[in-house]
Amino acid sequence: MHGETTYMETELRTQPQMWARAAELAASQTVLPEPGARVAVVGCGTSWFIAQAYATLRERSGAGITDAFAASEMPDRDYDVIVALTRSGTTTEVLQLAVRRKGRTRLVGVVGDDTSPLVGMVDAAITMPFADERSVVQTRFATTALALFRASLGEDLTPVIADGERAIAEDLDAELIDAEQYTFIGTGWSIGLTHEAALKMREASQSWTESYPAMDYRHGPIAIAAPGRVTWSFGAAPEGLAEEVARTGARFELSGLDPMADLVRAQRVALARAQARGLNPDLPRNLSRAVILDA
Repeated sequence: MHGETTYMETELRTQPQMWARAAELAASQTVLPEPGARVAVVGCGTSWFIAQAYATLRERSGAGITDAFAASEMPDRDYDVIVALTRSGTTTEVLQLAVRRKGRTRLVGVVGDDTSPLVGMVDAAITMPFADERSVVQTRFATTALALFRASLGEDLTPVIADGERAIAEDLDAELIDAEQYTFIGTGWSIGLTHEAALKMREASQSWTESYPAMDYRHGPIAIAAPGRVTWSFGAAPEGLAEEVARTGARFELSGLDPMADLVRAQRVALARAQARGLNPDLPRNLSRAVILDA
């Protein structure tokens, strides 16, 4: 695969344009939860990690209590609205949850495939076929959904889009691509993105990656920091942590970009590692575009 253009590469490079389209969509949408509503956001895999970011952002904006769950693990608890995030709209756990909660809780779907079953199962849907993907490894749908959520909370995405463009244009450091191990850390809403970055590295390039809240990193995980390894902070790091990592000999990576744009950089590293190893990031080992389980 080295040197060949993959769907993953083509799709991840369109992200800044997709975010701009999501901001326009957010300005006209009327179905996402109103301020004050008690909300659960559910998804699987990548969508769960984006749900975590949205839940933190919504609560911190003052819009109301917001919890994020893997769709299979949502408790039997009352909410005003459940937001189901899924690229394919066919994921078994999300569809099962929609069946269980239909008529009991208002259901809102955020979906990439506008022909998928979920669209007809929810009370309202926001479809984003323009951000859908052919690669199994998600890049632009996930971040475009987060851009939609951020814009819906009143955030101006102009600087975020500019950071995304810089993340696409910059040259990647060979030392960053060739590292033995990566630990992604973040705070607040960026914690969900650290989990997503680690997932991308595992999916696309079979790399050893971990992810933690930045303040918790000292409580054990820093033990694996060593020369040839990377501790990558999405957003500002706790005071003194960069110096502690430096003393281990590991590389401390801090770009200064918006965490969503830094996720794009991690996607690019995952892609470069896959290509260098002759792996196909569009068809990762043991994975498919959507998890559809037997009844």
